[in-house]
Amino acid sequence: MRVAVVIWISICGVAVSWAGAGEVADPDPNRFAKDIASFVAWDSQNAVPANPILFVGSSSIRMWKTHESFPQLPVINRGFGGSHISDVTHFSDRIVLPYAPKLVVFYAGDNDVSGDKSASRVLCDYRRFVELVHGQFPDTGIIFITIKPSGSRWSLWPEMDKANNLIKAFSEKSGRLFFADLGTPLLGADGKPDDSFFRSDRLHLNDKGYRLWTRALEPVIEKAMKAGR
Repeated sequence: MRVAVVIWISICGVAVSWAGAGEVADPDPNRFAKDIASFVAWDSQNAVPANPILFVGSSSIRMWKTHESFPQLPVINRGFGGSHISDVTHFSDRIVLPYAPKLVVFYAGDNDVSGDKSASRVLCDYRRFVELVHGQFPDTGIIFITIKPSGSRWSLWPEMDKANNLIKAFSEKSGRLFFADLGTPLLGADGKPDDSFFRSDRLHLNDKGYRLWTRALEPVIEKAMKAGR
């Protein structure tokens, strides 16, 4: 166990200087300034539910009709398309922490790998997000939705799958972290993404794909909510 911890710290310790380690730099989060400002403006004029379930991340969250999909739950959706994990973390003081969420449903990492970030980088960036949330709300559950396989990014799937497995192992170390495999159901009998679940771009889910995701996520949300009681 001690060796595993040392390896873990060593891997993520490099993350403070990824560019120097041959990794790409994080994109400028200010490219989303208008998106975040619109969320803040909405919050200033509307009441948000207490102890909400916060869906946050990239376009797979933004395009999910979460209020319709989970009508019985106090849902807030703060997805913004094109975002990396680093962007979600950067703006957490405005679109995550103010809601004091009981549960966070997180989807990001897809754009990270597409932007040439490694699986280890994705793991460490997600770990930073978790540490930020749990630093203020240690009892908040966080569900990581697997980076999805898609026809458009199929060539990147080996690295995405590696990132998913690293985050699954990380999540299994905490009773407040959960891992939702919503990627496997999107694969056909041939082991490749089933285009019937995707829009014509072969990247974003269609209504059928989101219905599948909703059914698959419901038991994970139920498990996470029970664990937090």
